[in-house]
Amino acid sequence: MEVLRLHGANDVRVHHEPEPVAAPGEELVRVTAVGLCGSDLHWYEDGGIGESVVEEPLVLGHELGGVVISGPRAGERVVVEPANACGVCEFCRVGNGNLCPNVRFLGHAPVHGGLRTVMNWPQRLLLPAPDSIEGDDIALLEPLGIALHGIDLGHVKPGMSAGVFGSGPIGLLLIRALKAMGVGRVIATDAKPHRVEAALVSGADEAWPTAVDGQPEGIRDVAKVDVTFEVAGEDAALESAMITAKPGGRVVVVGIPPTNRHAFPAGEVRRKGLTVAWSRRMKAIHMLRAIEMADHGIVSLDGLISATYPLAEAAKAFDDLVARNGLKIVVKPTE
Repeated sequence: MEVLRLHGANDVRVHHEPEPVAAPGEELVRVTAVGLCGSDLHWYEDGGIGESVVEEPLVLGHELGGVVISGPRAGERVVVEPANACGVCEFCRVGNGNLCPNVRFLGHAPVHGGLRTVMNWPQRLLLPAPDSIEGDDIALLEPLGIALHGIDLGHVKPGMSAGVFGSGPIGLLLIRALKAMGVGRVIATDAKPHRVEAALVSGADEAWPTAVDGQPEGIRDVAKVDVTFEVAGEDAALESAMITAKPGGRVVVVGIPPTNRHAFPAGEVRRKGLTVAWSRRMKAIHMLRAIEMADHGIVSLDGLISATYPLAEAAKAFDDLVARNGLKIVVKPTE
């Protein structure tokens, strides 16, 4: 089979390797679509993310789907739940598997991800994909789940107002999900003009361009909102989220900063009495909700995939990711 491995910063290579063997409780999956996301960008640009670094060539990719090719479910199209939580720790027992200290997460060292033609993964984490979710859109379900977890952390209710700072794929899915849940006014920003336009197309009532590491002009004059989401991994986006939040509001931090640190004006948070919630992946329920919402057309996945690449051209896909070209970039290990 073909496997794409990250050897270090900006160094991905295709290898020819034997197919994996499914362990008890696992099945083999032919991988058809893998979305590249912000965490993959950190691995690629920095050779690591947070305190984790590449110590041996790593297979990235955790937003994926494919077709089961072993066992009684052979031929079934599935969404792959990337988090294999232990199920027995104190966090798992209360439904917070996203905080499990023993979790094995696809594409996060030392666990290899989906950028390969065939992978093995626990059968219980292979979720049936409805026929209504077509083709490569299957790779958008995991980021939709991330968006839904952020919305839960924001205590969002119908009729509230919201801000989304960073209109990449997760930010755009946040906008769509917020509107689907009855949120009234939604504002958004991004440094890329085409993503500002995509925010408006996705349902934002107002959207503005911003320089990288800067706020939009006049951000302090914008009418304040109930809950804000930082989805860019930039201090400027976090500051914008704090500036535009109403006193007593909530700020949800979804983005991952490149330096493993955030800096923000503490006075803004203190004077307004803001609650700042930090998002860690998602809970198992959010993937199930993402599948259901997409299946029933509650949240549209249309128009978010801007480019697809075969595995052999994955280096070009990462170039697009670094440049933030388009919206969601998908690699197709197989058809």
